[in-house]
Order: sequence, then C-alpha cells, then structure tokens
Amino acid sequence: MGDVVQMHFSTPDYVIFALLLVASTCIGLFYALSGGRQRTTQEFLLADRSMSCLPVSLSLLATFQSAVAILGVPSEIYTYGTQYWFLGVSYFLGLLVPAHVFIPVFYRLRLTSAYEREQLVLYAPALALNAVTGFDLWGAVLAMGLVCTLYTTLGGLKAVIWTDVFQTIVMFAGQLAVIIVGAHQAGGMGEVWRKAINGSRIASLDLNPDPTERHTFWTLGVGGVFLMLALYGVNQAQVQRYLSSRTEREAVMSCYVVFPCQQVVLCLGCLMGLVMFARYGEDSPLDKGYVKTNDQMVLYFVMDVFRDLPGLPGLFVACLFSGALSTISSAFNSLATVTMEDLIKPYCPTMTEAKATLLSKGLAFAYGLVCLAMAYTASHMGSVLQAALSIFGMVGGPLLGLFCLGMFFPWANSTGAIVGLVAGLVMAFWIGIGHFVSRMAVPTTLPPIINGTAMPLPSNMTTAVMTTLITLITALYNLSYLWYSAHNSTTVVIVGLIVSLLTGPMKEKDLTPGTVYPVLGNLLFFLPECYREILCCVTPLPQKVGCRPQRWRIPPMNQ
Repeated sequence: MGDVVQMHFSTPDYVIFALLLVASTCIGLFYALSGGRQRTTQEFLLADRSMSCLPVSLSLLATFQSAVAILGVPSEIYTYGTQYWFLGVSYFLGLLVPAHVFIPVFYRLRLTSAYEREQLVLYAPALALNAVTGFDLWGAVLAMGLVCTLYTTLGGLKAVIWTDVFQTIVMFAGQLAVIIVGAHQAGGMGEVWRKAINGSRIASLDLNPDPTERHTFWTLGVGGVFLMLALYGVNQAQVQRYLSSRTEREAVMSCYVVFPCQQVVLCLGCLMGLVMFARYGEDSPLDKGYVKTNDQMVLYFVMDVFRDLPGLPGLFVACLFSGALSTISSAFNSLATVTMEDLIKPYCPTMTEAKATLLSKGLAFAYGLVCLAMAYTASHMGSVLQAALSIFGMVGGPLLGLFCLGMFFPWANSTGAIVGLVAGLVMAFWIGIGHFVSRMAVPTTLPPIINGTAMPLPSNMTTAVMTTLITLITALYNLSYLWYSAHNSTTVVIVGLIVSLLTGPMKEKDLTPGTVYPVLGNLLFFLPECYREILCCVTPLPQKVGCRPQRWRIPPMNQ
C-alpha cells in the first residue's frame, strides 16, 4: 500500500460535521418552542407519554449503538474474527423478556424512574478523532458536550428521541458508505469474503462450555442474554423510552421493531471489520505504529479509504458522534429524571409543577457540565472503550439481579435486597478489578517446598484446599466479560433470597399490588396453599379471586 500520509479533515468534512451539530440543536429548539413547550415534568421527562412505536424503537437502537459499538465491533472482528457475530442469538430472549415481563410491570405502575447508569462515551470518539486526523481534541469534546446539553435541556425527552431518530439515520448512512467504498476498493464483497476465509477470520460455531473462554457460542448466546436484559430490561434510559409510548402495546412493539434493527447494526459492524481485514490483512495499522490503540483503528481505516473523497470522512465522523450524542443525551435526561423523581420529589411533595419542571431542566444542564468534567477525567484512564464496557458489566448485572429479586420472588424483603445488591457489587468489582490486576501483574512461581526442620510442611489437606481456592479465584478472574452480568445478577438473587428467609420473608399483605410478575405462581403450583402463602406466592394483585390462574393475571393492556 505504500507509506501512509498524514490525513486531515477537508472543508466539506467540517461542513458535514457541523451540520450534524446544528441539526441536533435545531430539533431541541423546535420542541422547546412547540407543543406544551416543556412546561411540565410529564412532558420534559416522559415526552407527555405521546410517542409512537417507530421513533421509540429507533431511539432504543441509537442509545445502544454508541460510539463504543461503532469503534469497537469492527476492531473486534478485524482482530479476532466473526465469532462475535453470534451475539445476535442473545437478542431473541434479550428483547422478548423485556417486552413481555419488564415493560408490563413498569408501564402499568405508571413509573417514571427505574434507576440510572451511564458510562464515559464522550471522550472516546474525540480521542480517536484527534489521534488520526489532528482534529482538536477538546474542541470536539466541548462541541459535542455543549450541543448535547443544549438540546436535552431545551427540548426534553421528545427532543432526545427525535434527535436519536435523525442520528440513527446518520449512523446507518456513515457505516454503509464505509462498507460500500471499502469493499469496492478491495475488489468487491466476494474478494473481501475470500481474504477473510484465507485469513481465518470467518469463525465456526464454537460450543466450548468453558466460561473462561472469551467468546464462544455459550458466552455470546447465553451470557449475552443477561447483558441484553440489563440493557433493555431495567436500564433507566431504555425504560424511560418505553414509558414515553402512547400505550403499552406501542411500548411492546418497539422491542419487536428494534430486534431486526439490532441484527442489521451487528451485521454492519461485522462487515466493516471484514472489509478492514481485506484492506490491511495481518499488517495492521496498529502494528505499523500508525495508531496507538485498537480504539483508533476504525477511524484510521475510514480516513484511509475516503482520502480522495472529500465529505465522506465527515459523514462517518458525524455517524460516530451521533452514536455518542444519542447515548450522552439519554444519560442527561435519565439522570435528571432519577434525581427529580427519587431524590427530590419524595422530600418536597408541595413543590409546584412549574418549579419541578424548571429544576428538571437545571438538573439536565448540570449533568451535562458534569459529563464534560468526567471526559477530562477519562483522558487519564487509558482505553476508554474497555473502561466503559467493564463498568457496564460490573454495575448492570447487580442491578438486573436487584430487579429480578423484587419482581420474581415475592418473599424477598428490603434487607435481603440491600445485602444482595452489596454482595453482587462486591463480587462484580472484585472479579473485574482482579481480572485487570492479574493481567497487569508479572507472573510469579511459588518456591518449592523443601523437606527440612526449618519450617513444618503443610498437611496434604491444607495444600489441597489452598490449591482449590487459588484455582477457583484464578477461574473467576479469567471469567469471560460476557458472563459478568449473569454471574453478578445471580449472586444478588441467591444472597438476597437467603437473607430474606433468615430475616423474615415478606408477607402477602405487605405486597404492593402489581409489583410482582407471576413466575413463581406457575412454577410452584404443586405446593399446598399454606406453603405458597409462606413464600408469598398467592396474590400479588389487589384482590384475591377464586381460580388459581386468575390469581396471577396481570391487568389488561392499555389499548
């Protein structure tokens, strides 16, 4: 390919990138000045519960398809092959369960907040952009952060959702442009596929059950289900979009619509990785020193492919920043929602609607400024992509377990929930940090045991116990990151149930109607009535009725 020259943005690239920021701001201004003009918390935080299925589903997709995915998936495929493609198997249950289990409970309770988590996604695309193109790093961070803060504060959730729709279209356009042009330059998709096969990048079905293997069918297809449940089932940003739907049926349909979109997005990321491999083969830009991390390879590839096509690099960068904007705007609005509904309103019940709305806007703006400060902190954390994925795996799993404990096990009490959550978080961070430290540590070997009188030899039993513990801890540290959510959520449920039974299970009369999903009513139908009453598995709804199947009936959908 010859020497690679330094690549920079052209004027058309800057224009296209600027148009993305301007369009996003205009959408926020439009919804700030139209309709109810964001004068109530219901409109600002939940879009007045007026959204239809299509924009909600595209917004769900955009929130998931962050800059982490746009940069990370092609690099993953280029480096390790298409095994990651099997993650698509997890989308079936990962979206069906939220549609028919979590959404009905959240929607019929008319909730506003579920909980919140967000990650550092503002700094990652700016870092890659700066490293490859010379684009001013903090200029990009400030531009993206301030624009996102502006349209989120002005237009509320409705502006966030509609900018997500616009940004999703930009993301699809940018990825398609890269794949089409890159495949054409490589000699067509047939040539791309041939080089991928010859380079051992087309992975076969790996049924290895070892959970320490990074990617197998089981880690991706089963462990990925728990990751998807944590994202689409109980994540505040997604729950808030479900609750903005006009009806429960529209909310459920949004999960069905996002399923094929997710498969398309996954395919696009994988195809881009294969096209990258067809261009560079084993001689990667990382090995040549053109980029410093895997995070920067995709953008380098884009600039290399589009070097003679002004405007197209700007389109992909707009695509990249669209992924970041959609995730960040979701974070701002969700954080404002949780703070208002869970931390302020319970202690200020007499606050007027006007003051609550003004405070919500102020919170969204303040969180935007905090995010900029966090981006500065992220500049000292190394690989931001790895940090973001690790944080989500460690925090999302315990929170999924907490929701499952409360919704599926009626006898779980508050003490069990708190202890279970703490146990899950401790396990999560122990394994996550232990994995990181064990990879960084210099391997050492234990000195041989010398038979002498200076030190007594340990017994065979002690040696066996210590060997077993070390083996177990090593296996936990080597656990595939895709099992983090499953392991941590299971820890929360098991510890929470044990503590609840030891401290006195929740009584049936103390249950809040509609907060329990009828899983145990079906699984434990064979138990006598007295035992089911002890386990609080009789009537989670306001009134008891005579027939057992009706006891577990959920109120009908709002049409």
